Amino acid sequence: MIERYTRPEMGKIWSLENKFAIWQEIEVLACEAQAEIGECGITKEEAAWIREHADFTVDEVDEIEAVTNHDVIAFTTCLARYIDADVPEGDPKPSRWVHFGMTSSDLGDTALCYQITQALDIVIEDVRSLGRICKRRAMEEQDTVCVGRTHGIHAEPMTIGMKFASWTWALKRAEQRLLDARKVIAVGAISGAVGSYSNIDPRVEAYVCEHLGLEPDPLSTQVISRDRHAQVLSALACGAATLEQIATEVRALQKTDTLEAEEPFAQGQKGSSAMPHKRNPITAERVCGLARVIKANAQVGFDDVALWHERDISHSGAERVVMPDSFTAFDYICSKMEWILDGLVLYPANSAANLDRTRGLIFSSKVLLALVESGITREDAYAIVQRDAMKVWDDIQQAGDGPTYRETLEADPDCTLTKEQLDHIFDPRGFLQRKDVIFERLQAVKF
Repeated sequence: MIERYTRPEMGKIWSLENKFAIWQEIEVLACEAQAEIGECGITKEEAAWIREHADFTVDEVDEIEAVTNHDVIAFTTCLARYIDADVPEGDPKPSRWVHFGMTSSDLGDTALCYQITQALDIVIEDVRSLGRICKRRAMEEQDTVCVGRTHGIHAEPMTIGMKFASWTWALKRAEQRLLDARKVIAVGAISGAVGSYSNIDPRVEAYVCEHLGLEPDPLSTQVISRDRHAQVLSALACGAATLEQIATEVRALQKTDTLEAEEPFAQGQKGSSAMPHKRNPITAERVCGLARVIKANAQVGFDDVALWHERDISHSGAERVVMPDSFTAFDYICSKMEWILDGLVLYPANSAANLDRTRGLIFSSKVLLALVESGITREDAYAIVQRDAMKVWDDIQQAGDGPTYRETLEADPDCTLTKEQLDHIFDPRGFLQRKDVIFERLQAVKF
C-alpha cells in the first residue's frame, strides 16, 4: 500500500523488518524445542548461543536473495553468518541446527499467520472504536427527526439516530467476523515437506506455536490451507463494504439539494481548485474508493485456495500484495470514518424542511391504515390515498406549490377522516412512538 494510506503501526507489521524478526523467532524457538526434546544433536547450550547471536539486516537478506533467488534460504544464510561469527575456529557451527527438519512454508506460513493476528488485533480495535462512536451518536440523535428514503424517494419519518444505530449493529457484526477470522488464522505448522513430520518431531511444532500464541494446524500439506486466509480477506471485505455503505450515506446526505449532514471541513481546507465555494465529501469518497480495493482483494484470497496437489506457490506472490494492502487500507479507512462520524455536522433545520418538501405525502401510509380501520376496503382506501397524493405530486412538479396533502384529503368527499384523526396522522412523531425499542436494544451492544 502506498505511504499516503499507511498508518505507522499497521505499516510496521507489514514491513520486512517485522517479517524477518518473526522468522528469526520461529527459527530460534524451533532450535530451543529440538534441544528440549533431545531427539537430534543440538544441545541446550547451542540453542542458547543461537538465541543470543541470531540476527539479520534486511539489506543483507536482500543482497543474498539477489543470488539465491530464494528468500528463506537468503534469510537462513544471513542468520548463520551472525550465529557463527564469534564461534572459535575449528568448533562446530551452531547454525547447522537452524531450519533443521523444516521446509520453507513451515517458516513462512507460520510467520504469515502470526503477522495476520497482529494486524487483526489492530483492525478489531479500529472497528470497536468506530462502533463506540456510532452508538454514542445514535443515542444523542435518537429524537432528531428526518425523512427516511427508499429507492432514494421520501418514504416515512425516522430519526438520524436510527441511521447511527443501524451502522452500530453492522459494525458489531464486522467485529464478530474479524474475531472469527482471527481464531481461524491463528495457527502454525512445523511439519515438513508434505506435512508428514518426516524429519521433525510434532512436539517442535507444538512448542513453537505455544510460544507464539498459535494452535498447531491439525494437518498442513506443507502449506497452511488458504481457505483460512480467504476467510480473513472476506472479513475485511465485508467490513469495508459496511464502511462504504456508511460513507455513501454521508455523501448522499451532504448533497446540496439535501444537506442534512456534512463531513467535517477543517480550518484552511480547500474544496476545489476552480470553485472556492465547494465543500466536497472527499474523505467519504476516499473511503468508498479504497473499500473497492479491499473487496476486490477478497477474490484473490478465494482464488488462492486451489493449489496443485500438496502445494504450489501461485498464492505466494498474490498474498504479498493483497494481504498487507487489504489490512493497511482497512485500517486507514476505519480511521477516516472515525474522523467523519465523530465530527459529522448535522443540520436539523434542513431535515425538518425536507420532511415538508412533499407537502405531506410522507403521511400516506397512515392515511391508508386509518381509512381501512374506518371500514373501507384496502383497495378502495388505496385508490383514494393514491389519487389525492398524485394530485399533490403533480402540483409540486408543475407549480411548486398548491394545496397540501392534508388539504387535498379534507376537500375529498370520499375521505371520511375527521379533523382529530388527521391531526394525529399528520404528526411525524406518530411514526416514532415505538422507536424506543430500537434504542433499548442498542444499549446491549458492547464494543
